[in-house]
Formats: sequence, C-alpha cells, structure tokens
Amino acid sequence: MNVRHKYLETGYRITLKWIIKRIYVALMQIVFSLVLKLFKSESDVSVYKYKIAICAIFKDEATYFKEWIEFHIIAGVDHFYLYNNFSSDEYMSVLKPYIEKGLVTLIDWPVKQGQMSAYKDCIKKYRSEAEWIGFIDLDEFVIPNYDTNLYDFLRKFSNRPAVLFYWRYMGSSGRIKRDCSGLVTEDFTSCWHKYGEVGKCFYNTRYDLLEDERKNVTFHHFLWCRGPFHMEIPPCNVFGKFCMMGINVFPIAGVDAEDFPAQINHYVVKSYQEYVQKYTKGDVFYANNPHREEFFYAHDVNCTDVDYHAYRFLSRLKRKLKVD
Repeated sequence: MNVRHKYLETGYRITLKWIIKRIYVALMQIVFSLVLKLFKSESDVSVYKYKIAICAIFKDEATYFKEWIEFHIIAGVDHFYLYNNFSSDEYMSVLKPYIEKGLVTLIDWPVKQGQMSAYKDCIKKYRSEAEWIGFIDLDEFVIPNYDTNLYDFLRKFSNRPAVLFYWRYMGSSGRIKRDCSGLVTEDFTSCWHKYGEVGKCFYNTRYDLLEDERKNVTFHHFLWCRGPFHMEIPPCNVFGKFCMMGINVFPIAGVDAEDFPAQINHYVVKSYQEYVQKYTKGDVFYANNPHREEFFYAHDVNCTDVDYHAYRFLSRLKRKLKVD
C-alpha cells in the first residue's frame, strides 16, 4: 500500500531545487532505514542503570522542579542529570530528597550560557548509564499520547540514533497572575493549532554523537549521530521518518493533533507575571534574552486550540504531590 506524506512547511515555492530536495530526502529515507535495519546495534540493554534519563540545565527554577520531576517519573523517566547554572533560589531544598533517593544527579555548572557545554558533558560522562537521554528544559513536559510510558514508545526506535519530539506550543490561557502552588500542566491548556516544526531530541546512547559543529550546533533540537560505516544519520521524528534539509515528513494521519503518538508540551510563556519574571533574569542560552513583552502577545495570539494530553497523568500527579 502506498502511504502519502505531508511536509510540515510554510511559505515554500515549487521550484526545481524544491523538487530535487524532496527526491533526495525520499531516497535517503530508504537508505537510512535499510542500513539501520540490516546493521542494527545489538548492545545488551541490561548493562544500563537506567532506561530513560533526562538532562537539563536550570537557573532559578525551584518553583517548578517538583511537578516537572514527578510528572516525568510517572511518564517513565528513571533518572535526571541536572546542571545548576548560577541559581540563587532554594533549589537544593527541593532536589535533596530526589538526590538521596538516587533519582537525581546534580552537577554544578558555573559556565555562562553553558547549555550546550552541559549537554556535551552529560553525554561524555553518563551515556554509559542510560539507554536513552532526552535533552529538555524545565518548561517542557514529554508526553507519550497512547503508550503507557515513554520507554514503551521509545523501544520502537531501538535502531534509530535519535528521536525528535515536536513541540506543542502552550499559551497563557488568559492568566495574568497565577498562584504557583497550582500545576503548570493543569493551569495551561490553550495552545497553537499546529505543532512546532522543531522540538527536542532523545538520544539513543548505542550510537556515537556526530562530532560536527555544523550539523550539531544545537543538537538538543536536531541531533545527528554516527551510524554503521560511519554514516551520518539525522534524527527521525515520532512517526519514524528521518528529518533533514529542513524537511519534516509526516504521514497524512499525523497532521491532526489526535494522531501524534507523542509530543512535548512547551509552556513557553505561562502567565504574564511569570513570563516577565523569566525574561528579566537572564538565560542559560542567551546572554541577553531577546524575548520581551511583544513576544508574549505574539505567542498568545496564535493559541486558537486547547490540548489536554497532559491530563492523562494528572490524577496520579496530584496524588503524588498531595494537591486537590
């Protein structure tokens, strides 16, 4: 049966270059799939301490830590590698119980704009501990939409070097101020109608990261690896289609939100008050955060839909956090 696909693009013109790129991408889908199927990495998963770990770098985000950690534990994450980047809040009081339980490895990382260097350090030091490592931020929640947990979803991609989860851009839901004792995953449901064209990657540690700064400048968004015969292989998306040359291939059934098998809820702005506090503080990536008040409204005006995928874990999360 022939399966039609839709390219997630905007504003393109059909030119000879456009046609050639798409023919090339279609051919490479076949090549990458065959090579990885025929020469599948057969490493023993029992050697790993953790099935899924998350690596994140943070600065003054103690308010959000507990919900973020507990949500991802429910979703199937075994461990967290957390890099502290000049925090001045009470993060240690929140993280201490998780450190004592062996759920969190805390690394002090006093490096200005140290996001990418922290990720590289994590791969260098800890890839032998975890079968999969995801690179996300504290305002991002990874959700398997149909599988019971993330590992059941990721194990389908055991012969793929990296999997790209697309962002679901979440809005403010009209909130100016918010009592932060409430849950992010409950309080914000407004979102963009379409998924983002970028997201974050989960890295299959069986494969080596491609040491090419031109392709892996921000590899948490788009992670290339070394495959068999030193072949350079881009990430596949949650539909198993390889992403390259700015082209994301989607099955026709995957265009609608209900057809996405997994996603990352990106709570970009939260309430207006929280957003202002965030952009005035500095950032782990930007020396001067370019996002100002205009960004809040420009982002929010695109929120014409709602998303409740995070609610599938909400009752368990509330019981764990002892909130009504």
